[in-house]
Amino acid sequence: MSETASYIAVDLGAESGRVMLGTMAAGKLHLEELHRFSNGPVEVSGSLRWDFDRLLDEVKQGIRRAAAKARSGPLGIGVDTWGVDFGLIGDDGRLIEAPYHYRDSRTNGMMDKAFELMPKRDIYQNTGIQFMQLNSLYQLLSMRLAGSTALARTRRLIFMADLFSYYLCGKAFGEYTLASTSQMMDMATGRWSKAIFEKLGLPMEIMPEIVMPGTVVAPLTDKVAREIGCGKISVIAVGSHDTASAVLGVPGTGTNWAYLSSGTWSLMGVEIPKAIIDDKTFGYGFTNEGGVQNTIRLLKNIMGLWLVQECKRQWQREGQDLSYAELTDLASKAKPFFGYIDCDWSDFLAPGDMPARINKYLSQTGQPTTHDKGQMVRLVLESLALKYRRTLEAIEDVTGNIIDVLHIVGGGIQNELLCQFAADATGKRVVAGPIEATASGNILMQAIATGRLQSIEEARAIVRQSFDLKEYQPRNVSMWTQKYEQYTQR
Repeated sequence: MSETASYIAVDLGAESGRVMLGTMAAGKLHLEELHRFSNGPVEVSGSLRWDFDRLLDEVKQGIRRAAAKARSGPLGIGVDTWGVDFGLIGDDGRLIEAPYHYRDSRTNGMMDKAFELMPKRDIYQNTGIQFMQLNSLYQLLSMRLAGSTALARTRRLIFMADLFSYYLCGKAFGEYTLASTSQMMDMATGRWSKAIFEKLGLPMEIMPEIVMPGTVVAPLTDKVAREIGCGKISVIAVGSHDTASAVLGVPGTGTNWAYLSSGTWSLMGVEIPKAIIDDKTFGYGFTNEGGVQNTIRLLKNIMGLWLVQECKRQWQREGQDLSYAELTDLASKAKPFFGYIDCDWSDFLAPGDMPARINKYLSQTGQPTTHDKGQMVRLVLESLALKYRRTLEAIEDVTGNIIDVLHIVGGGIQNELLCQFAADATGKRVVAGPIEATASGNILMQAIATGRLQSIEEARAIVRQSFDLKEYQPRNVSMWTQKYEQYTQR
C-alpha cells in the first residue's frame, strides 16, 4: 500500500467517546483524535439509559471535524461500541425510547427465568456465549415478561454501534461481531438462533439482517451529509463490537499469544479459527464471539477497571477528587496482598458505593477491611492480575496451546502497575500497546474493506510499524505463584 488513504473511526466506550481520523501512508497508520466527549448512564424514571440523542450529536460533530481535516475525502466511516445494548425502531423509522444501559436492574433474576424455559447447557450449546445477566438475551426477555409496550411497537432491533450507523446512512443491519455478543446467535451458522427465540418466546422478526465486518453498507444520507457539511462518505461495517476492532489492532505474530483488552472491562482471550463449545468451555464460562475475517474470539469477560473507576467516583462524591495517576501511586506504596476479591462478584456490577461493596466482600470472606484508598486500589489490581492468570491457564487447557506473550491493549495500559502485576502473576512476557487499538482496528478493517489492505497479517504489521510498544518482564514469580495458590483456594 503506497497511496495515502484516510478513514474516520467513531469509537464509543462506556466512559467516553472519540472520533479519530486515521491516515495510512508508506506502511504506517497515523491517528489523530479530533473530538472526545463524555459518556455514561443517565437515569430516566428510575432506569439507566444511554443519552443517544446527545451522543449522536457528538458523533456528527466529530465526523464534521474529521472530514474537514482530511487532505482528501475520507474513504469510509466505521462505528464501534460496547456489546449487548440495543435500540428499538418503530414503524416511523425512529427510536421508540432511549436505549437501556446494560447495568440497569431490569435483568436481575432474568437468567433463572430463561433457564426455566430452556436449559442453561442448551443455551450455551446454541450460542457459545458466557452467561452474564447484562446479555441482550436477558434484556429482551425482561421486556417480554414485563409486557413492554415499546417492544410491542418495535419494527426493528438494532445494536448500539449499528444504531449510530443507521442514523448516519439510513440502513438497518446487524454487524456479525456485535450481534454475536447478544447470546441470541447460533455460532455454528452465524445466524439468529431459531431455537433460542422459540423457546424463550422472543420476536425473531424484529432482528436485523446480519452482515460481515468489511461490508460497505451505504453512503451518508443526503440529509446527514448536508448537516455535517461533507460528501457522501461510505459507512462501513467494521468489527462493530469494540473488542473485535481492538483484537484486530493487536500487534501479535504467530499463534502463541493472548490478548487483554484493558479498560472498564478486561476482555482476555485468544483468536481461533472455529468456536469451541464443549463441556470444558461451558465449565470455565468462556465466550465465543465473532471476530473479523472469519475468526472467533474465545475469551472471558472480567469486570476490569470499572472497580477502580467506581471507587474514584465514590471518593469524589465524598470530597476527595484524586486522579487515576494519584490512586495508582498510592497503590504502589500500599501493602502487597492485603486481601483478595472476586472481581466478577455480582454486587460489583451496578453503579454505586464500590468501596463499601469491596469491604462487604472482604468481611463476608473473613478478610480484614480497609478504608485506605491506596490499599483498596492495590487489592483490586492484584486481584485482577490473579484472575488473569486463572483465565490464561484455562485458555491453555481448552486450546492445548501454551501462551508465550500477553498483549495488553486499550486505555488500561496507562496503568503501568497493573501491566507489571499482569506479567508477575501470569509469568508471561507482557507487551503493552497500542492504547488506541480499537480505533486502529476500526480503521484497518475499513482499509481491508476498500482494498487498501488484504489480510489481518498485513494490518497487524502496520500496527507494529506505527506505534511504540512497552514490554514488561515477570518479577517475583515464586511469590506470586504462592499467592495465586492461596487465591484459588478461596
